[in-house]
Amino acid sequence: MKILLLEDNLRLNSTITKRLREKGFEVDSFSDGEEANSAIDNGYGCYVLDINVPSLNGIELLKNIREYYPKTPVIIISSSIELEAIKDSYFFGCNDYIKKPFYIDELEIKIEKLCNAITDTISFGDNYIFDAKSSILEHDNKRERLSKKERLLLELFLSDLGKVVSYDKIQSIVWEGNFASLDSIRSLIRRVRKKIPESYIETVVDIGYLFNPDKK
Repeated sequence: MKILLLEDNLRLNSTITKRLREKGFEVDSFSDGEEANSAIDNGYGCYVLDINVPSLNGIELLKNIREYYPKTPVIIISSSIELEAIKDSYFFGCNDYIKKPFYIDELEIKIEKLCNAITDTISFGDNYIFDAKSSILEHDNKRERLSKKERLLLELFLSDLGKVVSYDKIQSIVWEGNFASLDSIRSLIRRVRKKIPESYIETVVDIGYLFNPDKK
């Protein structure tokens, strides 16, 4: 999963980035709000935002994120203990708030909980095992390495298990914010369907897809 981190304390920024990368996450880190704002469409599955940063504060960035990504988890971090800052964070749609100083483990737990992060192997359907770190899909002792887009798509489906995943969300996460035609998305779906039972991925007409490997 790809995470956007906005934190202007360079030491803390580096510490968080290093820890999350060690856990297998992709992290784009920023110390300036405007620079982070220009990157919000790059396919993030989670945003971690400090409030008091240069150029554009975390609350304003949160507002911009919510205009386009109303459901993507956002965690606000701040040294502020002002009730108004906390109220603003939740009013504009943050999912959780963590006050400095904090343990990195605490932030990591929040990310894994809120973002449904896949950081290890996961089993699904009829004895399929997916290792997100190595991009390996295993079934009946056969192992196959997925391409990057195939891995990102399967990660997305597993994190949104039982939910309809829209074309827009697939474009944002799998194509990392770049344009993807409907034909390109359908072509990727066809490739993944060849590697798992076709019935696992249901087409929801004009909306997207539903991944339901347990449907009988």
